[in-house]
Amino acid sequence: MVRLWLGPADLTQIRFADRLHPAGTVLLASQALRQQSVAASLPALASRVATATPALRPLHHLLPPQGFVPDFMTPWEGLASIEEGLDAIRSTPARRVRSEVSAAYARITVSAARRRFAAADPVVLDTLVAAMRSYFDQVLAPDWPALHRAHRRLVGEVASRYALSGADGVLASLHPGIRWRAPVLEVDAWQDGEVRLDGHGLLLVPSPFAGPRPRVLVAPRRPALVVYPVEPPAELDSPPAGAAALAGLFGRTRSAVLIQAARPGRHTTSTIARQAGISVSSSSEHLSALRAAGLISSRREGGAIVHRATTLGRDLVSLPGQ
Repeated sequence: MVRLWLGPADLTQIRFADRLHPAGTVLLASQALRQQSVAASLPALASRVATATPALRPLHHLLPPQGFVPDFMTPWEGLASIEEGLDAIRSTPARRVRSEVSAAYARITVSAARRRFAAADPVVLDTLVAAMRSYFDQVLAPDWPALHRAHRRLVGEVASRYALSGADGVLASLHPGIRWRAPVLEVDAWQDGEVRLDGHGLLLVPSPFAGPRPRVLVAPRRPALVVYPVEPPAELDSPPAGAAALAGLFGRTRSAVLIQAARPGRHTTSTIARQAGISVSSSSEHLSALRAAGLISSRREGGAIVHRATTLGRDLVSLPGQ
């Protein structure tokens, strides 16, 4: 259990993150969706994990399947995009990597790759970051708009609760594993400790991937970060608005290709094929037709062609552009 001592100044500094952290959500989801009960409740996401398993294997191997992960893997920086979060992880000093990874490995079997990670091998860290990028693109990106909307709704609900019952009402109703006994917030986290917040306050993050226990991250001169479990939003695993009408207009397969190109993330011909459940040659054919109609744009990045829905394409799909 972590006991967070809140003084009067801390009670005025209770905030909710205004958006989900892409890299942090990758880590939470990579653990949560390995739990049978979570995978059963989110079958579409679990299916994407199964399809993308080779690319995700370094992430699943290097990080524990549940519980404590190194703090540097959930950086404070990087809220704006998955790229910013991964850059922050990649720039972590080697001394901190060695210290935090060794602590995370205290209760799991050691392997050659884990030894190299605990020794801050930059090649292993780059491999892990690449797997996190793949996880976001292939597993989370299709539902990122739904996750963001759900987060904003939850924050709005808590704001209403604060207006009626103040900070005491908010802190007392977060989660059964979080208890407010003024002036102490008791959190049944994976680690133990007592922390005085010294006026830096709390940053609260509700997450459908937090796992069975809340999580706490404390850093000098920053608010204590508390991530706590909430129910997955109903939109997860559901088709986007307008999908049925779009299928009637273009056909089911071509509309599925356009929907994938309209979602956040990096979309190549092969990743769209995988998400739409078609061959790469079929994906290429449908993308060519959509590009000719002005519904997607394509550009070369390295050895791959990356596709993105145009404004007109996104409007047809009824997904927000990012």
